[in-house]
Amino acid sequence: MKTALALSLLFFTSSALAAVIGKDVSYKAGETVMKGYLAYDDAAKGRRAGVLVVPEWWGANDYAKKRARMLASEGYVALVVDMYGDGQIADNPKDAGALAGSVNRNPTLAYARFDAARKLLDRQPNVKKGETAALGYCFGGGVVLNMARSGMPLKAAVSYHGVLATDISVKPGDIKTKLRIFHGEADPIVPPEQVEAFKTEMDNAKADYMFVSYPGVKHTFTNREADSYAAQFGLPLKYDNAADNDSWTRTLEFLKATLK
Repeated sequence: MKTALALSLLFFTSSALAAVIGKDVSYKAGETVMKGYLAYDDAAKGRRAGVLVVPEWWGANDYAKKRARMLASEGYVALVVDMYGDGQIADNPKDAGALAGSVNRNPTLAYARFDAARKLLDRQPNVKKGETAALGYCFGGGVVLNMARSGMPLKAAVSYHGVLATDISVKPGDIKTKLRIFHGEADPIVPPEQVEAFKTEMDNAKADYMFVSYPGVKHTFTNREADSYAAQFGLPLKYDNAADNDSWTRTLEFLKATLK
């Protein structure tokens, strides 16, 4: 009886001490200092798969860090990617658009900054090198899709309410990354013609992809701050709990099936 009680207390104490660790990290892309955020479960043993999180156009803010911690609680090592340099964060659409535009207009820069984060994640002592996926939200969704188009070595990439249009041309067989795309059918920022063009592009490229469209759902449906942004800035955004939960459940299933 005493032995059983002691073992129970030991298990409880060990569980209580286990926690998701989140910390700011600095690294360089060329001469630019980048500031990301690394999250992992300190109780997990051995090397595990890594997941890059590319934020919305606001930059590497608390929402992106929250998603990284959610991934860490599932056993992954997650890194929030700084695509702007010096950890820049925008608090209004004008500045966010300018920052996102500076990256979108320069594919070489985007590739270099993403790759610098990927290599940093690969170097972590608790990461299984090469077992890497990427999740992207809005602006970040467009980034991870472009990384897949550009041949970035990713096992899996997931886009949530991401931009689907691109200037990168792909040929059959170019896209090696398995893709999942979660889209709000009522999203005016990514209209039906952009969706159809994307599907045609993926079919012609013979990509391994699944496109999930949620009827009546708008842009930024995974972020609970969407309604606040909509009211403050007059943007066509709206959080949707059902679509958020469904896309996250499907993502975890996808990562489990794809990563070792």
